[in-house]
Amino acid sequence: MRETLKLPLKGIIPPLVTPLLDNDSIDIKGLERLIEHVISGGVCGVFILGTTGEFASLSYKLRIEMIERTCLLVNRRVPVLVGITDSAFTESLNLARVAAVCRADAVVLAPPYYFTPRQPELLEYLQRIMVQMPLPLFIYNMPVHTKVTFEPETLIAAADINGIIGMKDSSSNLAYIKQVQYALRDRHNFTFMVGPEEFMSEFVITGGHGGVNGGANMFPKLYVELYNASVIRDFKKIIPLQHKVMQISTTIYKVGLYESSYLKGLKCALSVMGICNDFMAEPFRRFKKPEREKIRKLLDELNYSELL
Repeated sequence: MRETLKLPLKGIIPPLVTPLLDNDSIDIKGLERLIEHVISGGVCGVFILGTTGEFASLSYKLRIEMIERTCLLVNRRVPVLVGITDSAFTESLNLARVAAVCRADAVVLAPPYYFTPRQPELLEYLQRIMVQMPLPLFIYNMPVHTKVTFEPETLIAAADINGIIGMKDSSSNLAYIKQVQYALRDRHNFTFMVGPEEFMSEFVITGGHGGVNGGANMFPKLYVELYNASVIRDFKKIIPLQHKVMQISTTIYKVGLYESSYLKGLKCALSVMGICNDFMAEPFRRFKKPEREKIRKLLDELNYSELL
């Protein structure tokens, strides 16, 4: 059993989908299968209630249940990170307190959405919320949805706030990522991970700590193997593994017409694989039969059984 969170956290942390039966019911058996699937694949933690977990579309009742069940099922085998992003300061703290009671290891917080804060306001927000925060916190940079980016200078100041231990970046902005890596070069215990799996390997090769990659819901061993090969710069292994990751990115995530295709494709694939239900929280809908058959065919072309 694990007792403390070792920093910096390194490896692959899948941002878990939230398996649903309907808009207000968790697919409990599916959640159990998903957790066992990713842990057996060698991941270094799990992250719930993030973008891939559809947090913004879930009731507080469901979010609390997801925290409780995940912590119980994981049973402290790997760290559990809990997304607490909300437009309301108090609700973020309420979720953090639930996570602490359930013995989660850390929380993950993006800027409050709707009104767009400026950099001084972002820093003040972090300073105020950390006064009451019961768990260590990872900053979540997700500008496409929050309309604001944590500038490197803000991150340097935030890293000095007691309890802020790392960052997940989902900006896909390589220049920004390099700026952040340079800015944090002397913060050796400050974890820095990226969401986009397409360049996770390059990020790790240049000193990044790992990936919070959606594809690890489906194929955790693939992403763990790519991470491990990247750490030791074994390019003979990296090249074919990266090819598989790009095959997933350019096929599974591209079925459908809208920006929701990534998550619909991911959930549909997990359903086809027999792991969990593919119900999507409103306002979205799961793929219908034609798209589902495309996903099934694409999985076969990936020889997905060899990736499990």
